Amino acid sequence: MGIRDLHLKVLVIGLIAIGLSICFYKVNTLGLPLKPGQHGEVWTIQARLSFQGSTRPTKVEFAIPNRTPGFVVLDEDFISGNYGLGIVEEELNRKAQWAVRRAKGRQTLYYRVSLARSAGADAALSYGPAPRYPEPPSYPEPYDSAIRAILEDVRNESADIASYTRELLVQLNAPNPNENVELLRDRASNSEQWVYEIAEVLKGARIPSRILYGLRIGDSVNHLELQPWLQVHNGQRWLSFDPLSGTQGMPDNFLVWRIGSEPIATVEGAGAAEVNFSVTRNYREVVDIARQRSKSAASRLMDLSLYNLPVQTQNVYRILLTVPLGALLVVVMRNLVGMRTFGTFMPILIALAFRETQLLWGLVMFSLIVALGLMLRFYLDKLMLLLVPRLAAVLIIVLMMMMAISVISHQMNADRALSVALFPMVILAMTIERMSLVWEEHGPHEAMLQGLGSLAVAAVGYLFMTNELLTHLVFAFPELLLVVLAITLLLGRYTGYRLSELHRFRSAVRSQQIP
Repeated sequence: MGIRDLHLKVLVIGLIAIGLSICFYKVNTLGLPLKPGQHGEVWTIQARLSFQGSTRPTKVEFAIPNRTPGFVVLDEDFISGNYGLGIVEEELNRKAQWAVRRAKGRQTLYYRVSLARSAGADAALSYGPAPRYPEPPSYPEPYDSAIRAILEDVRNESADIASYTRELLVQLNAPNPNENVELLRDRASNSEQWVYEIAEVLKGARIPSRILYGLRIGDSVNHLELQPWLQVHNGQRWLSFDPLSGTQGMPDNFLVWRIGSEPIATVEGAGAAEVNFSVTRNYREVVDIARQRSKSAASRLMDLSLYNLPVQTQNVYRILLTVPLGALLVVVMRNLVGMRTFGTFMPILIALAFRETQLLWGLVMFSLIVALGLMLRFYLDKLMLLLVPRLAAVLIIVLMMMMAISVISHQMNADRALSVALFPMVILAMTIERMSLVWEEHGPHEAMLQGLGSLAVAAVGYLFMTNELLTHLVFAFPELLLVVLAITLLLGRYTGYRLSELHRFRSAVRSQQIP
């Protein structure tokens, strides 16, 4: 292997690795879609706080999500009228503080957040400081004896904190509990109090615990209530458990609203607040979700993407980025297939024109203009013109033919033919000039062969460059052009047989096979 070959292969491998790595990161970390027009589920959660004002200075504190493991925040709104608003960041929680000089009559405040799914729900919930091991509390009798008996049974059937907690929850929530569990259950009047009872029992085993409050979000629903969830610390991180079943882990649809036992809302200077949650589900472009996920991950890739350009510029690049695909197609058709065309870029530019005229009309009008222009070009040969004036004359003739076709088609109500004005005049003129020269030097057969080859490559290029999936891929993942470049460089060193040459050498192969 020569040094040049090694250099080329290393370059190609490097380009492909860089392009695919960036694309893989965008898809798996940021969630950018590989297919166009994909929509993702978006949930909008609204919290409504209502209380009776007392014409006195009023201050309202309301717990709002701090971190949202399993979800990415798309939008966050506070609707509070003439209230002043402040956000208080704490280590574990976050609060919205509303204040007003006088709150008179019925007051209503709203908090609204839009979320989309993200990865790592349970792993991300392990954040928070490591707590101290609690001292066993002094339980009153007969609860002390009952709790110690339960803890002893659980200890014999567990090996670590995770299995201990799971076994404890299974016993405390058993459908047919023993008399010790029945005694504890009588102390809790609802599920929330029962979770606090479980936390007290865990203190007897010196296991640190905390309670999360969150919402199970799914379909659109009103009057949703916060549900408690249990976490224990195993000395390294927090582990999540369903307090009613003992199942370890966090559900995918559980939105953590706050951590700890503090009230969700407090009001100073007015009556107690009534909080009501409602959830609605809708759909949004996955690209928009990926942009917000990029902000949450502190990634700059989406900031540097084409999606941040003005819409007009985006539309231009949606077309321009398909040109390398057309160029790769021309390389494949010429170097591997052996198809002959007029130049390299002429088929690509014709394919771009076909985007506006559509393929069938484009082929018909292009063939008509080139045929008429070729006949007039032969007539100009008799005038013995110099090269530059002859090209200028051909360009003028092409423009006049385009105008004539547009006027006649309009009179015939064939409005589709009006798109002939979108053909590149210079390319048409150069095609006519090039075809006439090939006709004179190599004969009509070669000229027709190259002309049909150019139209065939342009037609296939049109299908490539208008493919919705390919257009989306090169726009959303422009780094894939590095892969296109690598393939082009590889084909640039190809010196083997072309497919069209198999027909030429077929007779020679047959003669060798005859004894």
